Amino acid sequence: MKRLFMLLMASATSFAALAQTCPGATTVQSGATVPRVVELYTSEGCSSCPPADRWLSSLKGQPGLITAAFHVDYWNGLGWPDRFSSPAFTERQKQGVGVNGSRYAYTPQIVINGRDWRSASLPAASSEPARVRLAWSRNTGGELKLGAEALAGAPSVIQLWWVRVEDGHSSRVRAGENRGETLNHDSVVREYVRLPNWDGRSPAEWAVPANAGETGHRSRWIAVASDARDGKVLQAVEIGC
Repeated sequence: MKRLFMLLMASATSFAALAQTCPGATTVQSGATVPRVVELYTSEGCSSCPPADRWLSSLKGQPGLITAAFHVDYWNGLGWPDRFSSPAFTERQKQGVGVNGSRYAYTPQIVINGRDWRSASLPAASSEPARVRLAWSRNTGGELKLGAEALAGAPSVIQLWWVRVEDGHSSRVRAGENRGETLNHDSVVREYVRLPNWDGRSPAEWAVPANAGETGHRSRWIAVASDARDGKVLQAVEIGC
């Protein structure tokens, strides 16, 4: 009986801690210009990836930057299954081949604002006015909604996607190319959803599951709008928990 009571108390404490991680009702709206959206395609099974993971972590918190690490699954059969990987992330990378300027899928790959980027130096921030307005809203019950509105100069077909990311992850790798290494990760994509193409003729809104993150790791939700023809990022916005 005492053991059951302690377990119930522990569960209640964990739930309370989780409930306190997200603030109350809030709205976060995108700015007048487009931030730099940095996507990293990486894997714990790739010996060339840890430096890129560290580089991505170094960008955390910098203004005007939004970062997301997609862990691909095609390294998993070579000795170490990456627990953060997903075939959906691999498919996203493959869909970008040719569109973003790359000729093939590889790791580590950096994509910035929809373009293959083979440098650790970031491009200059854009002063070009945004063509889309995005907004996250969260009510007092924790429910999330994503809103979008097309602005002057928006293309006729807009592609939107969102991800939930977590920071502060660590893995002790026991096999494969990184055997014996402890790898640290930030901006790890845990959920990814590609929304149906949107014509922008009228404002749109989507409900987004506000799933709790892994214990001890706060979640951030990132939404990105891009030109469906060439993948160019039109706007992006994130909300924390």
